Amino acid sequence: MSGSLSEQKIEVTDAGSIEQPGNKVALAALEDEQNWSWFTIRTLITSGTGFFTDAYDVFIINLIVPMLGYVYYKETNGHIPPGTEGVLKGMASFGTLVGQLVFGYLGDAYGRQKIYGMELMIIILGTFCCAMVGSNAKGATVISYLTFWRFILGIGIGGDYPMSATVTSEWASAGRRGQLMSIIFSMQGIGNMMASVITLIVLACFKTAIIADVDNLDYVWRICVGVGCIPAVSTIYLRLTMPESPRYAMDVENDVEKANQAVSRATATTVENTNVSAEETLANQTAVADAKANRNHSKVFMEYFSRWENLKVLIGTSSTWFLLDIAFYGVSLNQSYVLNAMGFVGNGTVYDNLWRTTLGNLTVSLLGFVPGYWFTVFLIEKMGRKRIQFMGFGMLTILFIILSAAFHELQKTVPLFVAVFTLAQFFFNFGPNTTTFVVPGEVFPTRVRATAHGISAASGKLGAILATFAFNKVAEIGGAPGEHAFLPQLLGIFAGIMGLGFLCTFLIPETKGMSLEEIEQRGMTASEKATA
Repeated sequence: MSGSLSEQKIEVTDAGSIEQPGNKVALAALEDEQNWSWFTIRTLITSGTGFFTDAYDVFIINLIVPMLGYVYYKETNGHIPPGTEGVLKGMASFGTLVGQLVFGYLGDAYGRQKIYGMELMIIILGTFCCAMVGSNAKGATVISYLTFWRFILGIGIGGDYPMSATVTSEWASAGRRGQLMSIIFSMQGIGNMMASVITLIVLACFKTAIIADVDNLDYVWRICVGVGCIPAVSTIYLRLTMPESPRYAMDVENDVEKANQAVSRATATTVENTNVSAEETLANQTAVADAKANRNHSKVFMEYFSRWENLKVLIGTSSTWFLLDIAFYGVSLNQSYVLNAMGFVGNGTVYDNLWRTTLGNLTVSLLGFVPGYWFTVFLIEKMGRKRIQFMGFGMLTILFIILSAAFHELQKTVPLFVAVFTLAQFFFNFGPNTTTFVVPGEVFPTRVRATAHGISAASGKLGAILATFAFNKVAEIGGAPGEHAFLPQLLGIFAGIMGLGFLCTFLIPETKGMSLEEIEQRGMTASEKATA
């Protein structure tokens, strides 16, 4: 057998079957797969449902916090103390950060197949326990236990980021990779929207009971949270039976046979193994054993990012996600305050206040949140990642300046305020909120892809944590508790942060149209390229 397995050439016949000297894996079949196969749809369902659940679980807290206030903080007229509210909202972000780092590392060190699905199990456990929390006669309260279980929930949500991103990326062709990853991430918009829809439905069902006794909101918030288990449970089997990524099998495990089997299963292309000699089979087994014995992911990671041209990209993906999430979560997790400023307030009754706030969230989601994602889905392969990210950061800078400078004037014309605010939500998602997820899932080589995506996502979560804990305190400057008198100035700060995000986008390369095999070569030394 001449040459190493990784050096042998792929040949594709006119009939579509693959002739592979030395049983070389048919990665080219993935690039040739342009139609929507059942496996493509399965991948979208498997990963997309996870992100739907993630968004539902993350953003439902914004809708149930007022309910928790009415039930458990009657002595303060339904207002949860800012410190307690910040911890309750932010604890999921702490868990998410941990999950992103841990699962990113595990996904590279042990493989996608062995890890994918574990994060969804944690999400199911965390969601169920959040809905069922109780309190002690003395000591820990419902809020304390809910805060703890939202941390556990966050670990599962965090694990879904690097795992779903790498799985989707590595099963996609160059011409549709960005689109498929954008579809996966767009499910965040659907999850956000459905959080409002479910809350409205449950509120309507309990309207009479809530008006009679506000403590019946205890049923409402638990049902709203518990519904998040349903989509997660429905796809756990698909995750646990997902085959190993053929690119991971080849690039990391050196397992040609496993990669061939995965390609055969996922595409209409038949990978012929009938002419594989005993020598070639033995060589494959030896290569797999050597790769397993010599695998040291930490060393590989440090070597790759010890070179500035590679580290620069990681700094770019991490810094842009960090800056984005300061504004994105600062607004999204506290959207009810902005909605009150817009005029989405009730007549003073508990039920009407909750109904109007939830309706306002749904309005913003339908007008700006969801459409923004789908503009990215349809245009990312035409415009490219960097162009969309530049455009998004630029527009957000301008819109936040307008919201800050004309805040009180806009309040006098509610439709105009709604228009500017929803436009900002639109350019979050037709912009950096989507591209900061897509780029780190494709711009790094297979051996460090999940870890680098996890680090980038965790950097974003640091921004979310900063926004969650700082927002309530900073927004209260110069006013009474709950008044958020400093909100206009805070929106101005967000404008400056979006401007920094625009500048940091220069650090990332454009990956539009590049295959993962081309990306695998980028950042390698000459000796690495010679042996790849």
